[in-house]
Amino acid sequence: MSAYRTGDRLDRRRFLTTAALHGATVVGATALGAVDADAAFAAPIRPLDPAVAESAFAEGRITAINDDVLAVAGSYGDHSRVRVTGATSVWKVRATTAADIETGDGLYARGVPLPDGTLAADAVWVNIVNLHATIRGIEKTRLHLAHGQHEIVGNLMTETTSAAYGTASPTADLSRLTIGQSAQVLGAWRPSDGSVDLVRVAVAPGAGRRR
Repeated sequence: MSAYRTGDRLDRRRFLTTAALHGATVVGATALGAVDADAAFAAPIRPLDPAVAESAFAEGRITAINDDVLAVAGSYGDHSRVRVTGATSVWKVRATTAADIETGDGLYARGVPLPDGTLAADAVWVNIVNLHATIRGIEKTRLHLAHGQHEIVGNLMTETTSAAYGTASPTADLSRLTIGQSAQVLGAWRPSDGSVDLVRVAVAPGAGRRR
């Protein structure tokens, strides 16, 4: 099975959820599409420039790093190689560089396939997860979340974690998050302990209103 998937959004979401349970913010755009965290979940686009090949994708766990090539074991039993360069956008909680990518990390990459089968990465999202969960507990530095039968610890990060209440723009004000709320959580999984560094916690319209 090919490591490259250009149209199956459900499979990509399944991987990103599974990575968090089993164990960039980049501003701008490229010929292959946006490179912020939300772009990992967007439908593939056809480049406006006819000289640019349609974007392809690879996902899985990083099993080895050889110079600028990442060996990736995919969720479907496939294997791929992903090449990162100084021009590759890397997201790992925030905009970073390839130096922060580690063996054992989960990876989702977008780029252009080379003749040798390597994916030349335009953007790499490391350990990114997008989960629907229920807030079960709130502490000063973390949230306790329930995702199905799984309990997840969400790490609150100063100057990084934001909340989105309904259709309002994300804000640093987390005070309106309450126990029992359903939330969509965007963040980065920590392979070391299975927790998630929270980038954004979005609750449904009407949630979080002060009475």
